Amino acid sequence: MSENIYDLAHSLDRGIRDTAEFKDLQDAYQKVNEDKEAKAKFDHFREVQVNIQEKQMSGQEIDDETVELAQKVAEEVQKNEHILRLMEKEQAMSTIINDLNRIIMAPLQDLYNTSEEK
Repeated sequence: MSENIYDLAHSLDRGIRDTAEFKDLQDAYQKVNEDKEAKAKFDHFREVQVNIQEKQMSGQEIDDETVELAQKVAEEVQKNEHILRLMEKEQAMSTIINDLNRIIMAPLQDLYNTSEEK
């Protein structure tokens, strides 16, 4: 392979940034940031998400109070049209990232599938 794998990764980075989905995501994020109420709700939502993820990663149990807070905050953000649009655009980008991950992981899957057949 004549091209450096990291150069390919940087090319992929640029390609992602050029997609309509990424540009739509940027636009949706900008709209959330321009709306003070939406930004405050979104920041709180992300804070709660990060807190839960940190607890899960450290093996801590998620208590009922945290679950209730997460549900309440999720309901609140879903009432905001800017945040709802942002979440929809995040989902579209997530689909692309998942597809890319499947493609990137294909050589390993092929390797393991081939070696299992022997």
